[in-house]
Formats: sequence, C-alpha cells, structure tokens
Amino acid sequence: MENLINAVPMVLDPSVFGVILAASVFGLFVGAIPGLSATMATALLVPLTFFMDPLPAIASIVSVVTMAIFAGDIPGAMLRIPGTPASAAYVDDAYQMTLRGQGERALGIGLVSSVFGGLVGAIILTTGAPFLAEFAFQFSTVEYFWLACLGLSCAVVVSRGSPVKGLISLLIGLFIATIGLDVTSGYPRFTYGSVDLMSGISFIPAMIGMFAMTEILRFAMAKQDDTRTIPKSESSVYGGQGKMMLDNKGNLTRGSLIGTVIGILPGAGSDIAAWVSYAIAKSFSRTPEKFGTGHDEGLAAAGASNNAALGGTWIPALVFGIPGDSVTAIAIGVLFMKGITPGPMVFIEQANLTYAIFLTFFVANLLLLVLGYLAIRGARYVVLTPPSLLMPVILLFCIVGSFAITNSVFGIAIMLVLGIVAFLMEENGVPIAPAILGIVIGPMLEDNFMATMIKSGGSVVGFFDRPASAMLGGLTILVWTVPLIAMILRRLWKRSEART
Repeated sequence: MENLINAVPMVLDPSVFGVILAASVFGLFVGAIPGLSATMATALLVPLTFFMDPLPAIASIVSVVTMAIFAGDIPGAMLRIPGTPASAAYVDDAYQMTLRGQGERALGIGLVSSVFGGLVGAIILTTGAPFLAEFAFQFSTVEYFWLACLGLSCAVVVSRGSPVKGLISLLIGLFIATIGLDVTSGYPRFTYGSVDLMSGISFIPAMIGMFAMTEILRFAMAKQDDTRTIPKSESSVYGGQGKMMLDNKGNLTRGSLIGTVIGILPGAGSDIAAWVSYAIAKSFSRTPEKFGTGHDEGLAAAGASNNAALGGTWIPALVFGIPGDSVTAIAIGVLFMKGITPGPMVFIEQANLTYAIFLTFFVANLLLLVLGYLAIRGARYVVLTPPSLLMPVILLFCIVGSFAITNSVFGIAIMLVLGIVAFLMEENGVPIAPAILGIVIGPMLEDNFMATMIKSGGSVVGFFDRPASAMLGGLTILVWTVPLIAMILRRLWKRSEART
C-alpha cells in the first residue's frame, strides 16, 4: 500500500500526465482506423520512448493500448468495420444498434464496459500479479491445445443461423490458417511456389478484407442514391448506462475475470478474450437468439473482457519478464533499454516504478471515460457523410492498413481476395465471424497439437496425463457432445410423441 501511495505523485507529475494524455489521443486516432492495430500504435511510439524516462515511456504504451482497443469499436459500430481485432467479436451487435438509431448507445455500452473491465484487470494486476502468474505458467502445450479447442468451439456458438454453416465458415478459416510453412517440418502448404504465401496469411489484412471489403462491395453492387441509409442516432452515450450495468452485472464481472485470466496466458490476448467472453455470454443468456441482432449482453461481456485482458498480459511480463502479447514484448524491450530487468526482483529494486505502472492503468481507464465520450460524439459525423465520399476513403484506409502490416503489396492482395470470398459467403448465408476465429486460433491449435504429439511420442494419452489438461480436455469434449446428445434426445422425444 505504501508503494502505491508513493506512486501517486509520480504518475500525476505534469510531465508524466502530459505524456499519458498525448498518447491517449494518439491511441484513439490509430485504433479508430481499420487495419492500424494497438500493436502498430505501440510500435510507432517506440522511437519517441528513446527520449523519455522509464515511467513516461511505459505509461505512454499503457495509455495508447487502452485507448486503441476501445477505439476499434467506433468504425465497427458506424460502418461494420472493426478498427482492431478485439472489436470483431461483437461488431454485428454494435452495427445493428446503429441501424436502429442507437449508435451512440452502442458505443456508450462499449465505453463503459471497457472502463469497467480495464479497472478490474488493473485491480487484479496490482493485487494478485505473483500468484496469478504462477498459476498461468503451469500451462504447457497440451493445456494451450485444449484452450484453443475451446476457443474454436465458440465459433459455432457465436454464429447466427445454421450451426452447419457456422462450422463450414470455421473450416474455411482453419484452411486459411494452414497456408504457409508447416510448423514441424517446414514443408510449404498451399503456396503454389509463391514466396509470399510461405509466410502465411496475415490476420489483419484478412480481417480488413472480410469485414471492410464486403461492405464496400455491397455498396458498389447495390442500386442506391447518395444518401445515408443509417438513421441518425437518437440515443446518448451515457444515457441509461447505469441500468445497463445493473442488468449486465453478471456479464461484466464474468467478462472481466475471463479477460484477465486469458490475458495472463502468453499468446492469447484481447482478441481471444473477446470471442470467448461473447460466446460464454451467449450460452448463459436467456435470449441467445438476440445475439448478433443488436443486443446489450454480448457488447457488455466482450467489451469488458478485451480491456481486462490488457492488465492480465502485464502479469507475466513484469513478474517473469516473459511477454503476454506483442505489446508487452515491446514494453519489455523498452524497459531493458532503460536498464530495468523485468522479473521478481523488480518488485523490490524498482517497487515505486512498478506500482506507478500499475497506477497508470487506473489513470488511463478513467481518462477513457472523457476522451472516449469526445471521440464518440465526433464519430456521429461519419454517419452523415455521403457513401460515395465515405467508401473511397474507407478503401484507402484498408489499402494503407493492409500494406503497413506486411510492408508489401501482397497484404493488399490478401485483403482483396478474402474480401471477395467473404462477400460470397455472406451472400449465401455463411457467417464471417467463425472464419475469422479460425484464422486467429488455427496457428495456436496446430502449434500446440504438434508439440504435444512430439513430446508424448504420438500417444493420445499425452493430452490427458496432467490434471489441468484432463480437466480442460474433459470440458472441451463435454462442450462438443452435450449439444449432439441434446439434439438426439429431442428427435427421439418428437418421434415418441408422433407415435402416440
């Protein structure tokens, strides 16, 4: 507690707080542009951190990521184009609310949920970092394999309409994830002699194409005048948010805890946390059929989860010096550059600095309430822009974002090709969300499956020989079999009723 009190004047120092404010505005701007992720915003800050002291350097990274994760909701709600991968899980709900004239309310739910989840993640980071990190690092490749299986099982849950079409979409995403060099043998798969394809399909251009290009193609093929079909928002950002939080207190709490735990697991991060929380919220909901049609529950759960995961990713980074995601990998590099070695000793040798970093999470999330509100109010003008002017600008941002990720024209080609594929999928009633999830989790699934098989000598027993893996494996198999058993029982019941 004493270290936390000593950290307060360090964070509120004008030079540090000024950096936090500037980084927050920058994070909102970058996160709101489709294709420019929170990781890219962090990477762009690195040259500036060379001239900063350790605290403002790390505080700028914390602030820019906190803002960028939320800012990805803005183009998602207004245009159905998620600004960051973490926003893709609930983009349909946010966009459908905008179509009903509730765009600002949808973004308000995302804002309030993000701040709630971010504060919960910050509290857990501050109070339980050593304990939670020790638990997370008991996970081996087999536990990560089952975790990936659970994540993929969410694909059928989050998809609207036919579960069969959701499964088809998932398989398309998994197929795209296999393109490139085999993780074990290094043998090229589905590359057809292309050097660019050997590095695989980058997720960001794929996501931009499958969401943004479908909207552009749909507009180009539709016969419509140059007027905006989206109704003007008749809601307010904070109006009714207190009631929303009371109604969704279970989703907010569950999403925040799930996000923090998944964030602790190296390589998982906000993207998977948002998908898993959305799927779990749907499975617990009394009205799961409303998900994807503009429903509060999914927005609240996933919005809280993606920001809570940010706090979780810093636990292994600070306690063990092992990054939880690409952002904390950059942050660890900055700390090393400043002569600070992350690890258990940092809580003793740099206690005030460590708790000042913790405090930065609280400041950044509270600042999000103000800056996020201003960003949402400014975003209303996007809706009023004529589509003939807006769509070319969106296409330009898509091209720039896709090129920036791969630093080649190949990224643009990925975006265009998968945009056409996704357009054809949607035209035939096949949802996009499971395909996106397959692309995200596919590499994690394959990597850990192959590693586990090699360690166990090809024995299936290796997937159940540890307590944690047996528990996760049993849970995954239960998730797979319960719906099938329920379907069989329903059919038998209907047949017995028909006979009587």
